Amino acid sequence: MITYDFLQQYWWFLISLLGGLLVFLLFVQGGNSIYQSLSYDETSRRMMINSTGRKWEFTFTTLVTFGGAFFASFPLFYSTSFGGAYWLWMLILVSFVLQAVSYEFQSKMGNVLGKRGYRLLLQLNGFMGPFLLGATVATFFTGSEFTVNQFRLSEIGNPIVSIWNSPWHGLEALANPWNVVLGLAVFFLARVLALQYFINNLRDEVLESRATVRLVGETALFLVFFLAFLGRLLTMEGLAVDPAGIMKPEPYKYFFNLIQQPVVLVLFLVGVALVLYGTLRTILSKTFRRGIWFSGTGTVLTVTALFLLAGWNGTCYYPSSIDPNSSLHLSNSCASMPTLQVMSIVSLLIPFVLAYIFYCWRAIDRKPITREELDREKHLY
Repeated sequence: MITYDFLQQYWWFLISLLGGLLVFLLFVQGGNSIYQSLSYDETSRRMMINSTGRKWEFTFTTLVTFGGAFFASFPLFYSTSFGGAYWLWMLILVSFVLQAVSYEFQSKMGNVLGKRGYRLLLQLNGFMGPFLLGATVATFFTGSEFTVNQFRLSEIGNPIVSIWNSPWHGLEALANPWNVVLGLAVFFLARVLALQYFINNLRDEVLESRATVRLVGETALFLVFFLAFLGRLLTMEGLAVDPAGIMKPEPYKYFFNLIQQPVVLVLFLVGVALVLYGTLRTILSKTFRRGIWFSGTGTVLTVTALFLLAGWNGTCYYPSSIDPNSSLHLSNSCASMPTLQVMSIVSLLIPFVLAYIFYCWRAIDRKPITREELDREKHLY
């Protein structure tokens, strides 16, 4: 029999998987942030912009699906974070909207900002998107300034359950250095993935050579910030919740979560190994072009494991830094059992959606982008 607890765990896994897919697809933003310094003429810039331009819809759709799934399965988190930290979420959404506008209008006749203006917006999205998403995910471990009182639902004229206690409404997260560290780790990971994607998707000897050289430095920067955050995560105190719903601090909570959940540990270790394998082999071999698939798969597994560390094993996945008893965990923030049951039936369609995405991806990337192919292409970004 499927229990309420199983459905909560199941939907947190789906949220985690969507988070992993989203971080992988941020290679589009990584490409936006790096194409200007990587290019050596206008044609090389157009090649990179059109390479990522053919994939930006996947990233945007996954971001919207991630938010929608959170809203449906854990509505109290949605109302607390999206309703309280709205400046942070608005900056993320605006940066992605600017990206969409930039791709579609930069090559149109009579565009308002001109090609240069729209490309600057692409670069802005290339930094803001990954950095702010990484900093936001870090608050799942470092906490945020909110209080929750579900008894307020009965108050006439003021039935507000969640109250955000910072006037900065989410921007205060950027004052926490560990949130910034994870934000930078995600930013440099997006650039690492973008460079490997360019090597796979473009056929230009100069660009490939420049991308391989650049990959060394970007990988080093990613490892510095990722290992720093990982070290902090495995040694920090977490907020545990027992079956009775009582929350209390627990030293080394996330380290014990990793050790006590062998499946999560395997996911994490395999994910990290795949990222390193794909990246290092791309650097060391001039003929190896498939690094993005190893690193991309590894990214999905690693990020999924980090989300599972935050929510499984009796852990508060959204701790309150000012009132621990207001912290959110799977049991006190999820939707009703009938809602989760209906959504779980709908979730059975996910493999078909993924198969369709795979089919479309293959169709788009059937041939690598070359200078000659760019001249023949009718639809250009």
